[in-house]
Amino acid sequence: MPTHARIRLWSTNVNDLTYVVTQIKEIAQKTGVQIRGPVPLPTTRLEVPVMRLPHGEGKKKWEHWEKRIHKRLIDIAADERVMRQLMRVRVPDDVYIEIELI
Repeated sequence: MPTHARIRLWSTNVNDLTYVVTQIKEIAQKTGVQIRGPVPLPTTRLEVPVMRLPHGEGKKKWEHWEKRIHKRLIDIAADERVMRQLMRVRVPDDVYIEIELI
């Protein structure tokens, strides 16, 4: 019975995220393993309104800070040598990976 690995990636920097995704795709193409994805998941948008200083007695001024979290999902047929190569991929500090074996 072949096992599959579901890889979830998320980051605030979309360029670093696409770099890691292309590394995973290249590993799958070199080894000839079946891959499904990357599937772009909806981007989470976190918005924080902050009162600008000094606000004193006059009108209240607001700044809106926004943080976007980009997500990707990849399904890959996992055998031992593919998983070893995936563990060697250089991942930037702001990219988070979760691997689940199915």
